[in-house]
Amino acid sequence: MAAPQVTESTITVDGQTLFYRQAAPVQQTPKLSVLLLHGIRFSSETWLNLQTLSKLAEAGYHAVAIDLPGLGGSKEAVAPAPVGQLAPASFLKSVFEALQLEQAVVISPSLSGMYSLPFLFQHSERLKAYIPVAPICTEKFPEAQYAGVKTPALIVYGDQDAQLGEVSFNNLKNLPNHKVMLMKGAGHACYLDKPDEWHVGLLDFLKSLE
Repeated sequence: MAAPQVTESTITVDGQTLFYRQAAPVQQTPKLSVLLLHGIRFSSETWLNLQTLSKLAEAGYHAVAIDLPGLGGSKEAVAPAPVGQLAPASFLKSVFEALQLEQAVVISPSLSGMYSLPFLFQHSERLKAYIPVAPICTEKFPEAQYAGVKTPALIVYGDQDAQLGEVSFNNLKNLPNHKVMLMKGAGHACYLDKPDEWHVGLLDFLKSLE
């Protein structure tokens, strides 16, 4: 059976060019779409090298990894907010529209929390599920706001992540419909430390959504 190909392209969002990579199943209609964001030291190339894109496509999902403004292949683009401040929820909404994603699962590590959290609270109908991986900015929203979100979530963090692991979990656990994947012996970029465990946990969770 032919292996899924990872292709590269660009989209225009708010007048700026963003780079992305995607992979889709070869001989079937995708079960769902997964949008992968990334942390400040990373880009869509991380998900390519880790084989997350191809593993998702092999499992029957349409996987798209974008490079956030100012990073990776989107270096020329200007971010809609300074690092650590909340970006407008309309940014990811425009990304969804440019990629023609009706609804998707969003994987959001670290820095990308500034984009995904506003989107979660304002456009949860576009989210099939939310997979935060120790994101920043979780403390910027009150407990009651989390409690009002119905979207299924898989909260992922490494137990060696002293900086953001516990902090983000303590806020995100207020999402009523959540599961937790605590990766023992893994640091902040826990998916890099334990790629096999990451892929197994991710695919199990996605299967539960079908």
